[in-house]
Amino acid sequence: MPWKESRIVDQRLQFLSSYQQKEMSLSDLCHEFGVSRPTGYRWINRYKEVGPEGLLDRSCKPHGCSHATSEATENAILALRSKHPSWGARKLKARLEKVQPRVNWPAASTFGNILHRAGLTNPKQKKRRTTPCSEPFSEVTAPNQLWCMDFKGYFSTGDGTRCDPFTITDAPSRYLIRCQTVSRMDLSQVVAVCEAAMREYGMPARIRTDNGAPFAGNGLLGLSKLSLSWTKMGIVHERIQPGRPQQNGRHERMHRTLKEDTTKPPALTLRLQQKKFDRFRQIFNHERPHEGLNNETPASLYQRSSIMFPRVLTPFTYPRGFQTRRVNTSGDISWHKDRVFISQVFSFEDLGFEEMDEEIFRVYFREIELGELDVTELRFRPVRALP
Repeated sequence: MPWKESRIVDQRLQFLSSYQQKEMSLSDLCHEFGVSRPTGYRWINRYKEVGPEGLLDRSCKPHGCSHATSEATENAILALRSKHPSWGARKLKARLEKVQPRVNWPAASTFGNILHRAGLTNPKQKKRRTTPCSEPFSEVTAPNQLWCMDFKGYFSTGDGTRCDPFTITDAPSRYLIRCQTVSRMDLSQVVAVCEAAMREYGMPARIRTDNGAPFAGNGLLGLSKLSLSWTKMGIVHERIQPGRPQQNGRHERMHRTLKEDTTKPPALTLRLQQKKFDRFRQIFNHERPHEGLNNETPASLYQRSSIMFPRVLTPFTYPRGFQTRRVNTSGDISWHKDRVFISQVFSFEDLGFEEMDEEIFRVYFREIELGELDVTELRFRPVRALP
């Protein structure tokens, strides 16, 4: 009868005992125990080689793996990960394939297994994500069509000094144009960084920011001195909806990587922290592959803008038939010896007034419609604020 699994070793011992006593032929013995002749010979030979231990089942696990990752390959992967601790398996694979294209690198899953064995992974519980908003990027197809700007959020350096990084990226290519510490989050600091960037790279067609100062204001149409200066240069200012950071998602994702690579831990001083930002910018633009760019680097796709930063702004001329008034420091205009308040954001700027009928004028700042002026009541009625 066939050998029972619960007494398999005992059955084999009994088989060997009967064989040694030559109670019957090997063929009859195998038939009696329900095994084939090759199986019978295998147990006989194992018993002769190692004794009773040879009757135990052996592991089916192979002694080696012909396609196992070599030690040199694993060392190269771990060395690059040590250099860039925030990079995942896909980015490591893309970078190594770029710098050593002749090497047959394993799959990204194998990269992940190597990192896991080395204790270099930190699995995070998946969070429910909001539906991504694609509208801000639907028409962005070439460099400098849209720049994104924001403050990363302050933190303290090792000596306790507050650090406020101001960042600028090109949306289509993800190129990090600026990552600059500023002493204050005010108009003068942002203007200085923006003008330096535009002198180096040219001007974008549009700029996207949030609704905070100095990008936007609380007054008429949410305009600020900064957005007004962009308008005078022909740049369209786009603002995300309040509480919708995903509308500037590419820039926010860069901030997350910036935080991981440069602030854990922060440098001792602002000067050393800026050096960390400069190093990060070099790696982010020229070395770090981006999955959204088919694992290309931002620098391989970005090109300088053909629109140069103007040395002198060209004066704007309103169409024929418009009346013009200059706004004073208080935000007023003079209208037939009377004063009408418009907005302080337009101080020292010329506004255009288009007559609609004898009592109503439509008010413009360049091409932007601001509202209506009722000359009978000497009252300015602004248009509804932009969303």
